[in-house]
Amino acid sequence: MGRVGFVTGAARGKGNGRAIALKLSKTGVDVATGDILYEEAQSVAEEIKALGRRSLAVKMDVSDYEQVKGGFKRIEEELGSVDILVNNAAIMTNQATISAMKKEAWEKEIAVNLSGAFFCVKQVFDRMAEKKWGRIINISSVAGAMGGFGQCSYSASKAGLIGFTKTIALEGARFGITANAITLGVIGTDAFYDLPEKIRDRVVKKVAFGSEGSPEDVAATVAFLASDEARYVTGANMMLTGGLDLFVF
Repeated sequence: MGRVGFVTGAARGKGNGRAIALKLSKTGVDVATGDILYEEAQSVAEEIKALGRRSLAVKMDVSDYEQVKGGFKRIEEELGSVDILVNNAAIMTNQATISAMKKEAWEKEIAVNLSGAFFCVKQVFDRMAEKKWGRIINISSVAGAMGGFGQCSYSASKAGLIGFTKTIALEGARFGITANAITLGVIGTDAFYDLPEKIRDRVVKKVAFGSEGSPEDVAATVAFLASDEARYVTGANMMLTGGLDLFVF
């Protein structure tokens, strides 16, 4: 039986999660898809099955610890314990300055983007340690490295994810578990194309390549970090930004 992967936030049609799940399945991994949008997650699971791999959709709000525990229990019962965890689920709904940010909005974004990743890692770490093999990949954002005006909760959650990744790497190294973060810049997802064209153009102009990346770019990076070839890569924060984080003028 092959390795088992789990990708959170895997439902959106042109989202990073779906691309990651499909890419992993093409490398021979059985992949469970998790999302609060259950029917959409089921659709991705069916795509994976059509590729000849086992799959399972799990309805999961990653900020709810009991839902997370229940979801992982179901995955283990039907597919086996998770060998590759990709914490991709995130929200970016709080567009407000620090002065205007509501306490509840701050707490919700931290709960999904940061606590949700912690809850998921809690479910897999010990079993990975027993197997002496595991891959944990956390999807961060350039906002976590550079900040974002009106994005204090999102930026804080994504910066926290990078620090969390390094701690997982330190604690997991003796068990053959690697943990790495991928910091994304401008990626052409559904959420990006939902933005007004004027805003999209303004953001893309800040990218050294002058264009957005694709979910497939993200998926290819995840597939490498999940592979045996990346056995010596841990605690890294891979910048997948097209040069957005460089000084551009």
